[in-house]
Amino acid sequence: MNISLKNSLAIFDIEATGLNITSDRIVEIAIVKINPDGSQTEFLKRVNPEIPIPKEVSEIHGIYDEDIKNEPNFKAILPELEEFLSDSDFAGFNSNKFDLPMLAEEMLRAGSNFDLSSKKHIDVQNIFHKMEQRTLIAAYKFYCGKNLENAHSALADATATWEVLDAQINKYSELSNDVAFLADFSQYGDMQRVDFAGRLALNSKNQVVYNFGKQKGKTVEEVSISEPGYYGWMMDADFPLYTKSCLKKEMERIKDAKNGVSSEQDIQEKLNALKNKFK
Repeated sequence: MNISLKNSLAIFDIEATGLNITSDRIVEIAIVKINPDGSQTEFLKRVNPEIPIPKEVSEIHGIYDEDIKNEPNFKAILPELEEFLSDSDFAGFNSNKFDLPMLAEEMLRAGSNFDLSSKKHIDVQNIFHKMEQRTLIAAYKFYCGKNLENAHSALADATATWEVLDAQINKYSELSNDVAFLADFSQYGDMQRVDFAGRLALNSKNQVVYNFGKQKGKTVEEVSISEPGYYGWMMDADFPLYTKSCLKKEMERIKDAKNGVSSEQDIQEKLNALKNKFK
């Protein structure tokens, strides 16, 4: 094993009714958890999405309405899923753009308080694209020298993703085997995302900015002054719940700052500055 783990690493893959984060639903989730001692455990659940799966989507991942009509819904599997993920950081293939936002949306919809933002997130596809520019099937062939059987089966894809990540670390000397490094390296774009969908990001001054549309690059605070209705539009529009949650927190922070209320982050930064001063 080439990666250095302090926490377990959950390599996960999701199959869904489609690609729309806000309106589609998970139908299968597979996780291969790599423990710090190198041992592996698996989690595999099919889920009743409670909406029809389009025929063209079923033809891709092989899961049809009939296959999952008697399976539990996502809320029913949530306690077991949260327990399985509690000690883990995350990795996946294209997970920062699809699997992670989809998982966050389902968790929020089910009333979960699980804090995905506290975890490290490695996107193996981003590492691959920065190094080789290929797909998962090609990545598996390139790095592992094997053909990927049962592609688009969640468990097969998750297992292949783990093997590719492990081989990437072994192949590239410039890649550290540290999870925090890999999470940073596999981010897409120049700015760190605030939400999983990438609608909000941090600029070079560590300020939360809009990362799309006409307000791209502008801070949430300056837009709240120049166009106060923009926040309301986003909260009412078809954006992921997690994006809205992050935006709401930033607006509350801005309001507290104007009212002279220090956030937990501000307080911690001041405490750290005092500790450094008296070292």
